[in-house]
Amino acid sequence: MFGLPRTLFTEEHELFRVSVRDFIAKEITPFNAEWEKNKMVSRESWQKLGESGFLGIQAPEHLGGMNIQDFRYNAIFIEELGLSGCSAPAIGYPLHNDIVMPYILHFGTEEAKANYIPKMVTGEFIGAVAMTEPGAGSDLQGISTSAIDQGDSYLVNGSKTFITNGYLSDVVVVAVKTDPKKGAKGISLLLLDNTMKGYTKGLPFEKVGLHAQDTCELFFEDVVVPKENLLGKEGEGFKYLMTELAQERLVVALAAVALGEYMLQETITYVKQRKAFNQAISDFQNTRFKLAEMCAALEQGRIYCDYLVQLHNEGKLDSAMASAAKYNMTELQCKVADECVQLHGGYGYMWNYGVARAYADARVQRIYAGTNEIMKELIARKILK
Repeated sequence: MFGLPRTLFTEEHELFRVSVRDFIAKEITPFNAEWEKNKMVSRESWQKLGESGFLGIQAPEHLGGMNIQDFRYNAIFIEELGLSGCSAPAIGYPLHNDIVMPYILHFGTEEAKANYIPKMVTGEFIGAVAMTEPGAGSDLQGISTSAIDQGDSYLVNGSKTFITNGYLSDVVVVAVKTDPKKGAKGISLLLLDNTMKGYTKGLPFEKVGLHAQDTCELFFEDVVVPKENLLGKEGEGFKYLMTELAQERLVVALAAVALGEYMLQETITYVKQRKAFNQAISDFQNTRFKLAEMCAALEQGRIYCDYLVQLHNEGKLDSAMASAAKYNMTELQCKVADECVQLHGGYGYMWNYGVARAYADARVQRIYAGTNEIMKELIARKILK
């Protein structure tokens, strides 16, 4: 579809892409409509991903992974999921791979790594991150979930909301206050799992979009969490969150571009077939100009994101760069979604058309992983310091 050549990937990467694309066509796309009705993907899909080697490739070999530290493979996985149009899997699977696992691999104790990573690599365990609370969204310093030191354990009380992968999750990275008096320096990260008494979940939310994503609330009532489930050092959780959020925002940006490309391709196919006033809709100048505008914007976005993946691989991606990518690409995704629905006319509002689902799914991208208003604030901090 696009004219500019991509130079980011090698032949080996493209072979990996083929295997990912084949897997998605066989094991994800045919079941997505059913998962939307169930409000969650199947556990079997997670296990099949694990069996095929698509989970935790960055994990060390002794923990079941392949010790591949090349993020280009992760980017391909994210991109192909987005190009399939299956928005909820395109968010849920990478969150497990590229957001939850890094917290454990980078900051977890050896006991925690041994307990959770092998099962996350096989898909037996599903991961989630719990930061947002009913009274605290983008303002992480405002969280109230508490973790009181009990000597060899913490006693956790509170709740989290809007948790992606929440209902199916087996292990969750939870942001807690270990010292409420210290603000950001009083935040720590703990690993909670389903075996812990007092840890419960709400049913998946009735959301506008992402119907196959099991987003829900989590509740903690006197949950005893062993000290070996502390990630890193006590009081440094906010710093760890800021470190890992750059990759999370890059993941969202990559998914946004790919989902935009999916919508554009669906629309190109539709306008060639649909007729009005005795000619194909694609013959009208307005249609052609709208397609040209979207194609040009998405091409720029794709090459831009390729460069950011390269920088990330080199350890040079900072928070402001990732924030700019998340902001720019999700705004573009929503603009493309709106234009593509318009070019479909009334059919663009029918749920059995891919663009209708993609339109509903796109809107939240500008909210989670930090709202786009927060992204602009983070960008401004860098340029004004």
